[in-house]
Amino acid sequence: MIPQFLQERRYQFAVLAFIVAILLPVIVGSNQYYRTVLILMLIFIIYASAWNFLTFSGQGSLGHAAFFGLGGYFSSLIAINSGIPLIIAVFAGACVTAGIGVLIGMTCVRLREWFLAMVTFGFAVIIQTLIVISQLSPITGGWDGFAVPKLIPSSIPGSPNLEYYGILAIAVGSILVFHLLLKSKIGLALAAIRENEMEAKASGINPVPFKLFAFGISSFITAIAGALEVCHFGYISPEIFGTDISFWPIIYSITGGLGTLAGPIIGTIVISLLWEGLNALGFTYERFIVIGILLILTIIFLPKGLVSLPERLQYLKRIKTGDEK
Repeated sequence: MIPQFLQERRYQFAVLAFIVAILLPVIVGSNQYYRTVLILMLIFIIYASAWNFLTFSGQGSLGHAAFFGLGGYFSSLIAINSGIPLIIAVFAGACVTAGIGVLIGMTCVRLREWFLAMVTFGFAVIIQTLIVISQLSPITGGWDGFAVPKLIPSSIPGSPNLEYYGILAIAVGSILVFHLLLKSKIGLALAAIRENEMEAKASGINPVPFKLFAFGISSFITAIAGALEVCHFGYISPEIFGTDISFWPIIYSITGGLGTLAGPIIGTIVISLLWEGLNALGFTYERFIVIGILLILTIIFLPKGLVSLPERLQYLKRIKTGDEK
């Protein structure tokens, strides 16, 4: 008996994608480079999905690298100084980061989209500066950073595969959480606030707690992504707060389809493959030009992102055959 939900095409694609994701380590074999690309792709799917969730509430952020980096620092310091298992430290660090995210949200929850985005950008710059000041450098390592325990120690047999499947499980779990939230009354309230905050207020919805909730969940999942990245590389430095780290999830989400669950996933996969493919062909700086052109073309011709490409092709086909005027 096939479950009812699997009769929908989008769920069929999701199951197929999950099966392919499970098989990918077998396909790439022991190639460390390809395995690293796959792991980073999963981490940035988590990160981009978390950033995208914030936009469901009508909020935007240009400084999500602050939460990405804080997740890495808090998780690493908790694991090193407390001795608790690293995976627990990852979630503990994410909780601390989420608390900071809610505090930031409380100070600027009444700001409109771009004013809030600029505040978050400034917050990322401030955090990076605080990390390297001399008073905190004995703890943070200053610009040099410090070594971080691996999520799966290399001494454990099959550690590369265990790490990949562990991060895949967290990625799938994160997407399921976002899916369930958006299907719930919380998702309906966020959509109402995003579309028209005044009308949402008139209908009895208080936007403030919902916006803070979106900020908290987004910063929590972003922090987990940041912690997973530093645990993968076994090292952390202030470069994790870089401006590019803030902009990648925006590029992934817009290219894939802003405000959709599948958009950040598709955008991350397509741009990551394009980025690494161009690198394999010997292009380095030219990659930025290609990505920039892709982003511009997507915004102009596919404002709903690559996720809307099949619908757009069907529309053009109907026009060509005269079925649509």
